[in-house]
Amino acid sequence: MPSFDIVSEVEMNEVRNAVENASRELTTRYDFRGVEASFELNDNKVKLEAEADMQLQQMRDILRGALIKRGIDVRVLDAGSINRTGKRHVQEMSFLQGIDSALAKKLVKKIKDSKIKVQASIQGEQLRVTGKKRDDLQQVIALLRAEEQEQPLQFNNFRD
Repeated sequence: MPSFDIVSEVEMNEVRNAVENASRELTTRYDFRGVEASFELNDNKVKLEAEADMQLQQMRDILRGALIKRGIDVRVLDAGSINRTGKRHVQEMSFLQGIDSALAKKLVKKIKDSKIKVQASIQGEQLRVTGKKRDDLQQVIALLRAEEQEQPLQFNNFRD
């Protein structure tokens, strides 16, 4: 029976390249001359450090621009709170991986409400959609791509 998986993943190699590009841009920018500011990538988080809140906001924009250039959707960014310690401002931004249960339930409901003859099941942090016809599965993909989701979705493991 044909099936495919709906996932939400981020390529960490591309994220690493984007963070390195943002760091390079930070060193060349005139408004950051003589300022201690840096990007640091650890696991699935990017740590932004700067001397002022305004500089931190500019660094977020630099990072978003670098991610877009590398083909990563910025909706995967989850900005943490800003910690102020002395003259340092630190913010951690994490990357959303996988589909959380609330979004998965919403997607399953949307698929069932469409009356397409397929079954959708939640399997951990991904959704598996199975059906008798390949055309039905392609209709589901078109349905989900047509609407904007909170997270970017990828469709993989398409099997006949």
